[in-house]
Amino acid sequence: MSVVHRLAAGWLVDHLSFINQCGYEICDPFAYPGGVTLNTSVTSAGRFRATSATSSSGDGPIPDPEIVVEAQSKTAKPRYMFREEFFDILKPHIAAAPEDQLWQGCPGMNLTEIKVNNSTEEHQEGTTSGIGVSVVSARKKRKRKCVFNQGELDALEYHSNVRKLIWEGTLHLVQEGLKSGFLRCRAAEPSCRKNVIPRHIVCGLAELCEMAKQFPAVNESDHQAVYVLGDETSIPEQDLLSCVTENSSNSAKIVVLMGQKYLVPPKSSFLLSDISCLQPLLNYKKKYDVIVIDPPWENKSVKRSNRYSHLSSWQIKQIPVPALAAPNCLVVTWVTNRQKHLRFVKDELYPHWSVKTLAEWHWVKITRDGEFVLPLDSLHKKPYEVLVLGRVQGDIKEASRKSEEILPVPEHKLIVSIPCSLHSHKPPLAAVLAEFIKPDVECLELFARNLQPGWTSWGNEVLKFQHIDYFTLLQNKD
Repeated sequence: MSVVHRLAAGWLVDHLSFINQCGYEICDPFAYPGGVTLNTSVTSAGRFRATSATSSSGDGPIPDPEIVVEAQSKTAKPRYMFREEFFDILKPHIAAAPEDQLWQGCPGMNLTEIKVNNSTEEHQEGTTSGIGVSVVSARKKRKRKCVFNQGELDALEYHSNVRKLIWEGTLHLVQEGLKSGFLRCRAAEPSCRKNVIPRHIVCGLAELCEMAKQFPAVNESDHQAVYVLGDETSIPEQDLLSCVTENSSNSAKIVVLMGQKYLVPPKSSFLLSDISCLQPLLNYKKKYDVIVIDPPWENKSVKRSNRYSHLSSWQIKQIPVPALAAPNCLVVTWVTNRQKHLRFVKDELYPHWSVKTLAEWHWVKITRDGEFVLPLDSLHKKPYEVLVLGRVQGDIKEASRKSEEILPVPEHKLIVSIPCSLHSHKPPLAAVLAEFIKPDVECLELFARNLQPGWTSWGNEVLKFQHIDYFTLLQNKD
């Protein structure tokens, strides 16, 4: 279970445990430890019986081959675990001043003073653009030379409205984490280790999606809507990109794409494509009760880094959420801390999709010691991100029937976790959303970069964090 502690303020979540509980075991009833191959026959009871065994080292037959092997139960199961070092966030990315530490109490933030100083300096400088403005940031003790445009002032105002909720809620959840031992107190366990910077793993999925546009057109009437993974590891790229790929088994599968290996968890399905090739997802003919969306928002840093492609607001509106959503579907959208994007989701995007906004939640990122990864009042980046939750509005009777015995979505909750050091690897939402949805519902993640059991995932990097190099191999014996 990914939820470590649940309080009125929200949840303390263990992202790493969630990944490792997804069931990354590769079951092979003919595998055996130590490089031994079993030659088997099937008994009348449907079990595998070893008739002989041979060592791959060339030592010849293995004595006493009379081993009855239950299908997928009495064999060695190679098990993959996500690398712990990607969650070794041992210290803040930027240390907060002593008076700003989480344990020192919530300091005040004088937004009125910021605005007054901003306005006064603008007048003195004789400028309307705010260039060269000298502003007192959160406290009188420390002054910064800052430039606040209107967007930044809007962000400061939003931050001043939520900061106390975030501070106090995070403090309570962190205290529970320290009591239980999930988090550790730095004073009790000093560490000189630095945050791990993961090595770059080449992932050409987005490029593959671009290449796919050059493939010959597929006749949909002759092509299957679903590709079910079997025992094969290599999938023809055209099959993968033209329909939803499904692992319906109870064990993980390894697939090979462009020479790279990726792990697919059990009971999961995915479509690898970009926004121009969404038709296979519609052909899958599923209606989803939960849709989580993590759009590649357009901003200056994304443009500068060229780390991943971004979409305009107009392009995001074209995503066919109404065609994919079941009545009363819960829609959750990840939003950056730019107020422009938050207003767009609430005022344009959700109304366009007939979604009623219900709440804003926050994902708060902390270290293993329970500190914010960035100072809460940092003017550059915040230690939290926003989620906007809403429900699809439609047939009132159907929506009323589906909403029975479901708790209403509260206005504000925190999801507190140690973040993954891999860029944009979001924490799992399945466990925290469980009480607001019916059990065994259909769930979809759009712009996904990893897979989850029981979910359908779509994106042009949908397998990115499933790359086998992000995992270590263990040998697990039943």
